[in-house]
Amino acid sequence: MSARGTSSAGAVAPVLSLDTLVRLKRAQRSPGPTRRLPVPQDMTVPLGCDAVSVPARFGPLLLPRLPRVGCVYADRANWWWIVPSDSDVALDWPAPAYYATGAVIPDAPDTPGLIHKPAGTVPYTPPIPLYLAVCRVMGTTPVWSRPISA
Repeated sequence: MSARGTSSAGAVAPVLSLDTLVRLKRAQRSPGPTRRLPVPQDMTVPLGCDAVSVPARFGPLLLPRLPRVGCVYADRANWWWIVPSDSDVALDWPAPAYYATGAVIPDAPDTPGLIHKPAGTVPYTPPIPLYLAVCRVMGTTPVWSRPISA
């Protein structure tokens, strides 16, 4: 296939954008019991709503590293941060962090409780500072700082 999306036989192959690839990846996820983190009624989500989860032991370590903290939810196992939709595009959230599209929490017997609500009407924690803090706390190099292999 040439760089312009045509094969040697002359057929035009579809070119997929990053947005299309992200949507296809999300469509592959198997549906299970769905439970969403409830955004407080007095807040708006103009950029959509996803969530990032980390094991509960990391939650208190992340809070002081963030310049702004949005809605944070917690249960015994995890802490969840509300982020704008598509905050996983081009970011490789390090394990054991979990990225939850639509703020859907998998396999949770109960909905985690809201432990922090920011002032104002927007529930988001900025995703880049959260990503950097998660990488730092988990001892992972951010994706854009990793060496590229040929």
